[in-house]
Amino acid sequence: MSERPAYPELSAKAFEHPADRAATAALGSIPLLDRVLKKLSELRFERSFQQLLLADAVRLGARQLPDVHDLHRRALRTLDVAGSPELYVSQLTSMNAMTVGSSRPVVILGASLVKSLPGDELAAVLGHEDGHVLADHVHYATVLAILQRLLSTGLSPIGRLPLQAVVLVLLEWYRCAELSCDRAATLVVDDPMVVCRLLMDLAGGGVEGLSVDSFVQQANEYAETEDLLARPGRWLTELGRTHPYAVRRVAELSRWVSEGEFDRIRSGSYVRRGHEPPVTDQLREATEHYRKRFVEIVDRVAGGTQRLFNQFSAWLRSDGGDDDGE
Repeated sequence: MSERPAYPELSAKAFEHPADRAATAALGSIPLLDRVLKKLSELRFERSFQQLLLADAVRLGARQLPDVHDLHRRALRTLDVAGSPELYVSQLTSMNAMTVGSSRPVVILGASLVKSLPGDELAAVLGHEDGHVLADHVHYATVLAILQRLLSTGLSPIGRLPLQAVVLVLLEWYRCAELSCDRAATLVVDDPMVVCRLLMDLAGGGVEGLSVDSFVQQANEYAETEDLLARPGRWLTELGRTHPYAVRRVAELSRWVSEGEFDRIRSGSYVRRGHEPPVTDQLREATEHYRKRFVEIVDRVAGGTQRLFNQFSAWLRSDGGDDDGE
């Protein structure tokens, strides 16, 4: 593989999708919800969850799938990600990858991805996951993964509905974060069509003979439809998903490229760490949009943010947690 461009001191703001920026700000703008998430991340669950994952995974390195490990190192260099998160391969339940660990992130590739994807698409997957690290998505993403596991095992310590409410909020945020990391993947492979082909292969199961050009056209048709009645239904069908629909991701990535942002970053004109732009009125409006959406989810599922916090506070006190509640 030829050398790719590198982006020293790249800030995640350079490739951050507006929805990601607003949704992340919205999570922190709801004090009770933010405190619940912080409390969850402080408990022993993260350590035990990470150990559970790594106990059934293989760490990659110079003597263990060195070609794949080298793709990971190249992605880290391209994005200038500090800390060199370790890379593992595991028999995940689907063709997926994940990054977990608030303090020491690790990247875990599903074995099916490693076995089935060509090198450039696997590099895009790694660029996507390393984008999560650079964008500091791992804190909320790790809490989400822990709560999903608690729900799937039926071991929720405070009842299903409070956890389900937080999971739905975090899933809404995570789908926004995914749009940013598709851009990070594009920077790593230096070709948006590789990322579009990856998304097509994930959606279509890797069937041979599929046309990426036709898939991009399909994505644009999906994005450009004027059927206003269909749009609310789309949001509802995505509500429980970890990822946006593949066609939506391709459409969002195509729009970013067509607007010239990809080429501007490649030319060296990008936001560097420590020089992030100030908050704009447009961002404030978008943040308020997501804040209201998050509150609505909690209201409908758990009866409101205050009730949710009270339930978590009671659990933390009974579990020996140091609650600073109300």
